[in-house]
Amino acid sequence: MKEKAISFCWQHLLLLFSLFVMTLGVAVCVRSQLGSSVISVLPYVFETAGSYGKTTALTIGQYTYIMNFLLVFGQILVLRRRFEFVQLFQLVIGFVFGTLIDASMSLTTWLVPATLWQKVAAQLAGCMILGVGIAMEVCCGSVTMPGEGFPVAVSRVSGIEFPKVKIVVDVTLVACGIVACYGFFGAWQWHIIGVGTLLAMFLVGAVVRFMGLRMGWFRQLLAYRPGFRRYVYGLARFIYLRKEE
Repeated sequence: MKEKAISFCWQHLLLLFSLFVMTLGVAVCVRSQLGSSVISVLPYVFETAGSYGKTTALTIGQYTYIMNFLLVFGQILVLRRRFEFVQLFQLVIGFVFGTLIDASMSLTTWLVPATLWQKVAAQLAGCMILGVGIAMEVCCGSVTMPGEGFPVAVSRVSGIEFPKVKIVVDVTLVACGIVACYGFFGAWQWHIIGVGTLLAMFLVGAVVRFMGLRMGWFRQLLAYRPGFRRYVYGLARFIYLRKEE
């Protein structure tokens, strides 16, 4: 029982780190000013609109909470009785992801690319960081992110292959972002949905596939137990002895 508890904690500690890497990639893409990654298109549009008083003034991370909630709700509508109760844990993962996005945005305030080449470099770096984070998150084998959970649900019900459904969902999110841009600003916002967004749709997936074949080091880290167990037991013993004193 203790081994399972330690394994669960270690797995989700690495998941937390993976989510942080993902959000760092999202933040760098946003800072590039060439277009955000797909998952942050709608939150970025609404956050920008909020800064002009056109909607509720929330952060990108807070709008991400809302979007993730809607994606989980969508899964319930699609799967109905086949929806597994444990998948509600996606709400927790989605909340943590949104919180980490705001933290990563704060950590990258220094990143203000001025020239086109600096923007391109930032976008490429953001896509690669995001791809590595997603590959790590997949290796953790926990509950999926709502952004992947919804396409999985649609794929189960429709019988259409997941990659095809994922592409349709991503394109739909971007299309909704474009509609929202025209609704709030009356024009396309290229710094939110631009060539970088299109690049991210293809490059991130390519990085995930590339890294998926080279994640042996992370799987070994995920399977690591002995030293971690000794550390936890040693810490518990130290706390116990201190109380005895």
